[in-house]
Amino acid sequence: MPGPATMTVVGIVVLAVLVAVYLKLRQKDMLGALMDKRRPTARVVSRADYVEGAEKIPVALSLTSDSLYYENSDLEASFDLQRLDEIEYAEDLATGKTLHAGARVLRLRSHGAAFEFVLDDQDAKKWMAALPPRSYGNVTAHAV
Repeated sequence: MPGPATMTVVGIVVLAVLVAVYLKLRQKDMLGALMDKRRPTARVVSRADYVEGAEKIPVALSLTSDSLYYENSDLEASFDLQRLDEIEYAEDLATGKTLHAGARVLRLRSHGAAFEFVLDDQDAKKWMAALPPRSYGNVTAHAV
């Protein structure tokens, strides 16, 4: 029979796993609520990962006629579509890091800064239709 120290360690590990699972499920529920809030006025709504350095932050990504929103329980941010210089879809991050199969990057550039969102392929197709790629100097050719 295991000793009290072993049982304590096992209990702490189990508790840590349960807390991690709970937090992950809670975050998904919160993203779902944010997506439901935006859905009535948005053209496209999906889950995405906002990539900031090496960190991937789960967000609810939504597009209205004049803005793009990315939100989670800790973050409320948006872009005015007129302020976007470039919109591109890629298969790798700006850092050169490749994505898992079935994922694409939505990369936005505004005033020299790049913002990247990892989408699954199905969502990326919806985003491409609603927010077509465009490059600097060719902004009016693909006006949204």
